Amino acid sequence: QVQLVESGGGLVQAGGSLRLSCAASGSISRFGAMTWYRQPAGKQRYLIAGITRGGTTNYADSVKGRFTISRDNVKNILYLQMDGLKPEDTAVYYCYANERVAALGSSFDYWGQGTQVTVSS
Repeated sequence: QVQLVESGGGLVQAGGSLRLSCAASGSISRFGAMTWYRQPAGKQRYLIAGITRGGTTNYADSVKGRFTISRDNVKNILYLQMDGLKPEDTAVYYCYANERVAALGSSFDYWGQGTQVTVSS
């Protein structure tokens, strides 16, 4: 079992920056892709950025060019650098990873507890 713990959220003015971290209690090398989701109040959670073990990234159109996802496979931390923040970026942000265990024929989902990001206008 691996635990994921997010940090770095907070209140920021529009145009500001925040860096979110997702620290894993074990090695993240076991994960292929790792992703960030967000969930605005009263809305569904949706994916905004992903990164493969090899470093290939992809982004939702709403954050492309403003957010940067990265991972440190030595420190076992997933990051989300958020620049040019807008009020519509206000949400709870979650990190997520899936581990496939071939020997068991199973996969396991790991979610962090979430961190609140609030962007004021």
